[in-house]
Amino acid sequence: MESKIIRVAQGKESTLSQLYIEGIFQCYLLEDKIRETKIASQIAIPSGTFSFRLNTRGGKNAVYKKALGKLHEGMIEITGIPNFSYVYIHTGNTIKETAGCPLCGFGFQFVDGNYQVSQSVAAYKMIYPKLLALAKVENNKITIENNFQF
Repeated sequence: MESKIIRVAQGKESTLSQLYIEGIFQCYLLEDKIRETKIASQIAIPSGTFSFRLNTRGGKNAVYKKALGKLHEGMIEITGIPNFSYVYIHTGNTIKETAGCPLCGFGFQFVDGNYQVSQSVAAYKMIYPKLLALAKVENNKITIENNFQF
């Protein structure tokens, strides 16, 4: 299965993307701003091709297991990103919640110069089984590219 994150817009400190699996739009993603110099937990993932894996360790995993029950088998982690670790696709609505990770949502707004996503938990519940299936496939790939449209 092929997956892709296509960045379509930037705010003052935010980046709005679209997630595609097998060429089909799934949801919006929100990241921090694309920056030349890395600022920990305040920078978008660089463009490139990476992999998914299932991460079953850590505090965030326990929180999601409690909130989502049997749906949750582990955090979906994007791996192979130079100088980045623990990059999860997770829930949240504003860049204050990203910590350098993509947040998912079914809708988006532009507020005070930055993008936000909405209906994050619903979007996560919809995409999680698909991302989980990808994470379980050897040699899976996710491509991240910039294609700013607005």
